[in-house]
Amino acid sequence: MSIYLPIAELSINIILLLSIGGVVGFLSGMFGLGGGFLMTPILIFMGIPTNVAVATSANQIVASSISGTIGYWRQGLVDFKMGGVLLFGSFFGSILGVWIFSKLVVLGQIDTVISILYFALLTSIGLIMLIESSKVIRDRVRRKTVKKKIHYHNWAHKLPFKMKFYKSKLYISAIPPIIIGFVIGILSATMGIGGTFILIPAMIYFLGMPTSKVIGTSLFQIIFVTALVTLLHATTTFAVDAVLAFFLIIASVIGAQLGVLAANKLRGEEIRALLAIIVLGVATKIALDLLVEPNEIFNISVIRALL
Repeated sequence: MSIYLPIAELSINIILLLSIGGVVGFLSGMFGLGGGFLMTPILIFMGIPTNVAVATSANQIVASSISGTIGYWRQGLVDFKMGGVLLFGSFFGSILGVWIFSKLVVLGQIDTVISILYFALLTSIGLIMLIESSKVIRDRVRRKTVKKKIHYHNWAHKLPFKMKFYKSKLYISAIPPIIIGFVIGILSATMGIGGTFILIPAMIYFLGMPTSKVIGTSLFQIIFVTALVTLLHATTTFAVDAVLAFFLIIASVIGAQLGVLAANKLRGEEIRALLAIIVLGVATKIALDLLVEPNEIFNISVIRALL
């Protein structure tokens, strides 16, 4: 059964859309990831135009993040104050990101730039996750106990404008969270991602937040960032496909709740290793699309513009 997507201007299988939304939503709830770093390239692989995939993915991330946040909030694992400080920076980053995105669309370079950025980010994050999870699994097999610090202190903790974050048991400067939020806002607007695969490590190793509070807090912050990005795309680039977003949202909301439940029962290092392999697989597909010469060298969008 297929349905026509008015903005993307193509028909696609509904079951396939629901399956993709459910899987990405599940990963979102389990890892605290918005899921856009997988959703956007997958939509592009399916033939969805890049600008529509980026803008619509942001819409889907809003729904899955809300669902995941509710699950972690019920367990008391969301630091709303930290999320608010991150949001302050993300607001300005999102505005700049949408401006950059619109300029790339006008220049006709959006496909190439987004593909290169995705390849670089997915490859680096995938390798880091795979190496880290492999070490944890190896240590567990060898029955080796690894002592971990509760908090990581660095130069960022010596900056002014300090604030107390009681939920995370932190007393740090507000400047680092604002800068991190600003970068995440740019990534969210230009690449259709929540940015949590960068946000989560930054919150743990740069801000020193307890891992237990990171996932729920990152999902809370992503709700508002991607909501703003969706609004900006809908009013400036007009690339949000409501029909596509509707089916993705339905599946991702259900998947996110299942992901929260799974996160409490499965070994994190094994799931991270699996996710790393998936991420590297997507990065490989992007690399092949960039390097392998297509059978027909032309751009449909350019032809339409000339007619």
